[in-house]
Amino acid sequence: MLIGEGTNEIQRLLIARRLLQRYGERAGAFRSLEELPAEQRRLVQAVRTFVEKDVIPVAARYEQADEYPHELVEKLKELGLFGATIPEACGGLGLDYTTYAMVVEEICRGWMSVSGVLNTHLIMAYIVLHFGTEEQRRRFLPAFARGDKRGGLALTEAGAGSDVQALRTAARREGDHYVINGTKMFITNGRHGNTFALLARTDPAAEPPYRGISCFIIEKGAPGFTVSRDLDKLGYRGLDTCELIFEEFRVPAANLVGGREGQGFKQVMAGLETGRVNIAARGVGIAQAAFEAALRYARERTAFGRPIAEHQAIQLKLADMATQLEAARLLTYWAAAKKDSGERADLEAGMAKLFASEACYQISLEAMRIHGGYGYTTEFPVERYYRDAPLLIIGEGTNEIQRLVIARGLLQRYAV
Repeated sequence: MLIGEGTNEIQRLLIARRLLQRYGERAGAFRSLEELPAEQRRLVQAVRTFVEKDVIPVAARYEQADEYPHELVEKLKELGLFGATIPEACGGLGLDYTTYAMVVEEICRGWMSVSGVLNTHLIMAYIVLHFGTEEQRRRFLPAFARGDKRGGLALTEAGAGSDVQALRTAARREGDHYVINGTKMFITNGRHGNTFALLARTDPAAEPPYRGISCFIIEKGAPGFTVSRDLDKLGYRGLDTCELIFEEFRVPAANLVGGREGQGFKQVMAGLETGRVNIAARGVGIAQAAFEAALRYARERTAFGRPIAEHQAIQLKLADMATQLEAARLLTYWAAAKKDSGERADLEAGMAKLFASEACYQISLEAMRIHGGYGYTTEFPVERYYRDAPLLIIGEGTNEIQRLVIARGLLQRYAV
């Protein structure tokens, strides 16, 4: 199979030469939107225009200063993206997950940190939409869609990352409130957000432990909720990632998601399916940006009397990058379509997240290598792509955990 119908080495050269012909000196995004249905195309084009006009020109400045992009967040509100997957009846855009994946891809082609403002916020919205009481949906979803109430997921702890059941944050019932004590770590939107879906242990004696975990929608404002510090990160800069401390923090019992204790683990795991589609789409977006940058540079840079794009060593890299990129995109859309069908998509989302994040990391590295020494400087954006990419291998469940989730899903699905 590696030799027949033209060796794979020859296939790489054919792919690279076709890429160079197809994209020529083309400016802007390389990927055409013409094949999309009209309504989907209009929305994705609007996001692409926003990214090219408002995000890309300022991304390096904000990222290098690790400064929060307030005006870009306001633009996200204007575009309605805080309500991207919230139904129109609740004030949102009501996007299907395939379109949402395309939107995330476009944002991350410009700057991944902007997508982080939305991801865990929309996981929180998903949890309320699918598991909240009718009163909770009325109270929170329209405000989420407007971006008035926005934030994310308060899940991870210093000692509870992949092992969610090990979390120690506790909630005890006192009358019509729960009192929360504990610490959360690596919380996206922790400083600039105001509302979070928080997991806490309501029954320490429950066996297995996940049956004693509950989910609450918490809001800033009451005593006992402290944003203790912002974490300095390798990449994903310009977006707040924080430690949150809760000391006798009182939350109305009416904010217990679904009104039942012990359901939080299941609720959040379902929400993370959407998060993994998001992570996969981020990987595609960063990989697309890195690939485009590498292709442009390879056409412009000369060595030994001709553009380096004409050297086979570079052509082989470009071919592999493009193939990985398109495979990642197809897996991502496949997982999103599965989620759109209303079925469980943990297997598909896990596969997409695993492959797209690893492909993104590899493509961003190859883009840097094609740029040579310039790729290691902040004069070109590929160093940012390379620093952002590893987060996708870790976030929303490490890729080691994804492999276990995938394997268990396969064994269940194809049981003999």
